Amino acid sequence: MSAEANIVASNLDSIKLIAMAFTIAVGGMIPALSIGKVGAKAMESIGRNPESASKVMTAMLIAAAFIEAIAIYALVVALIIKFV
Repeated sequence: MSAEANIVASNLDSIKLIAMAFTIAVGGMIPALSIGKVGAKAMESIGRNPESASKVMTAMLIAAAFIEAIAIYALVVALIIKFV
């Protein structure tokens, strides 16, 4: 391989690492903030109306599961960037 080909391959690897890091950083940070906000609002709602705790808790857990799925999708995208 020529020197130019090595430089291009090295640059491509660097770009892939940066893209992977950005994907997993944003894909982990946004769902974490969202789950925190959902949990805080659920606890506030239960504090205001304790009788609705079971309904609020069920809805909160379902919402947290969907939000966590977004983080898992980000992990999958980061792995695809790394290995492709």
